[in-house]
Amino acid sequence: MKPLLGISLKVLSALVFTMMSATLKTMMVRYPIGEVVFFRSAFALLPLLVWLKWQGDLINAVRTTNVVGHFKRGFIGTSGMYLGFAALSYLPLHDAIAIGYASPLIVVILAALLLNEKVRAYRWTAVGIGLVGVLIMLSPYLKLETFSGGLAAGPTLGALCAFAGAFCSAGAMIQVRRLTATEKTGAIVFYFFILASALSLCTIVFGWRMPDAQDWALFVVAGILGGIGQILLTQSYRFADTSVIAPFEYTTMIWALLFGWFVFGDLPTATVLTGATIVAATGLFIVWREHQLGLLRTKEFQAAPQRPSV
Repeated sequence: MKPLLGISLKVLSALVFTMMSATLKTMMVRYPIGEVVFFRSAFALLPLLVWLKWQGDLINAVRTTNVVGHFKRGFIGTSGMYLGFAALSYLPLHDAIAIGYASPLIVVILAALLLNEKVRAYRWTAVGIGLVGVLIMLSPYLKLETFSGGLAAGPTLGALCAFAGAFCSAGAMIQVRRLTATEKTGAIVFYFFILASALSLCTIVFGWRMPDAQDWALFVVAGILGGIGQILLTQSYRFADTSVIAPFEYTTMIWALLFGWFVFGDLPTATVLTGATIVAATGLFIVWREHQLGLLRTKEFQAAPQRPSV
């Protein structure tokens, strides 16, 4: 275990993913969402395949016996990507990312409902408080007057897309947990990018634009950043425990604030910052609580009398 290396990789992955989101945000005004999703997913395969080849076992890394499970994860994850990119087209970068922080809280709820995981009172309380934080972040976009122009009013639609995308991300995470029981990490990531590319390619019938040379370069950069971010994220969990790594997901807000300010000239409102702080605090509490319970279970196991070997 190398916790400092794991934390460094996690923080770097958060920076890379934010750079990818900022790059794609500049493309959303010129290209359909389906086209953006396709290029983001297709070009992400390049660093992934290089990484798997470098590990020396490309064929076995992507071998699978659970095609249906991968399709479910791909469909849910691609839906979340569509919704997330739609949110980026309507909202400031930091607002879209902050509302997405609802995803870990929703995972707790779905894990209890779908995976029958035991969720204790502390976690339910934290989830409840966290969802209040989400409502605070959404409140500026859900005032009655914002609906005067219908959902096409822009920011309102963006906020709803961001929240719906958080649900999809949580659902995809639940499906990934199921897949990890039998599938390798390389296969899970590889088939997600393949399915996301294939599903988004179907939208070409609705009309795509031919990118110019500069936009081709931006699409390639965004896709490669997405692939590199996924590799860094995967590797970070090899060097430190989940409870150590998970809190550093919230560093994305730091990068989002910086990119939003310097690239797009956006600054977050006090309301969004307040809500994001509440959500982040509850997420950190859940991670800390699970870490403490893990330590307690380890002590109980070590203290229990061991059956003599035969």
